[in-house]
Amino acid sequence: MNTETRKEMATRLTSTPGVIAALDQSGGSTPEALSSYGILNTAYQGETEMLELIHAMRVRIMTAPGFSSERVIGAILFEHTMEKSIGAKSIPAYLWEDRGIVSFLKVDSGREAEHDGVQLMKPMLNLGNLLERALEKGCLGTKMRSVVHSASEKGISAAVRQQFDVASTILKSGLIPIIEPEVLVSSPDKSIAEDILVKEILKNLSELAHGTQVILKLTLPSQPDLYAALVEHPKVARVFALSGGYSLKVACEKLRENTGLIGSFSRALFENLRVSMPNAEFDRNLSQNIEEIYLASAQKGENADVVHPRLQ
Repeated sequence: MNTETRKEMATRLTSTPGVIAALDQSGGSTPEALSSYGILNTAYQGETEMLELIHAMRVRIMTAPGFSSERVIGAILFEHTMEKSIGAKSIPAYLWEDRGIVSFLKVDSGREAEHDGVQLMKPMLNLGNLLERALEKGCLGTKMRSVVHSASEKGISAAVRQQFDVASTILKSGLIPIIEPEVLVSSPDKSIAEDILVKEILKNLSELAHGTQVILKLTLPSQPDLYAALVEHPKVARVFALSGGYSLKVACEKLRENTGLIGSFSRALFENLRVSMPNAEFDRNLSQNIEEIYLASAQKGENADVVHPRLQ
């Protein structure tokens, strides 16, 4: 992919209103996603069959009329999805060339057991190869997720530090990292954990090289506009909000309370979509979900004048 195309992608990411579709369910979350779609675990045997079924669901979503650049900015892909094709094109190429949607690749290898109130990411032994393939396939960036269970300053500090350490490697490769330290909505001290998280993120942002940017993907906060300083930060390309298990209605209500955040939903995006639906009904429901998230997302792009230095 040439430099001008990557510049165009980066400009779209930072300056265009819209939503980010999270299509990166991995082995642990795929059975739940398929069940919600109407495919029970008795319908498949083993990981290979499971991955083919979730891939078919993703292709149905990505090729639906309502899944277009009018309201969708980007899509986060699972490695298995990135390696597949739609027609003669790789999926990242199809999304950009036919839909005007940028792609991000999920690069983490899952999470460690809970310790100090958090689950750190497992070592990413294949990261270098993944980054090379993401660039080759035409992805603009990556995504990695850790989990915060409780308001442990030590644990949250370690989780954020780990995210930014890996982000530095990703930035050097020419990709833009999405940093996702998810505070569980079920956390008994969620609001306190979120306060600590913002403090730690700001600390790590201050240490990023001048002119570089990351994307943040964060839990919808208990306190509206808690992330205002992050939205306005010159080293943050954009702040995405995850639905975290909230229903589409509740997630969108909370999203509307937060200026500058845009929705990057998975479970909420797939709400009311079933494998048994005729295409017309499926497409209508998907389009309605996207529209609801789009309208709830902020209609402005912050830091639109800053372009990722490796894309210049």
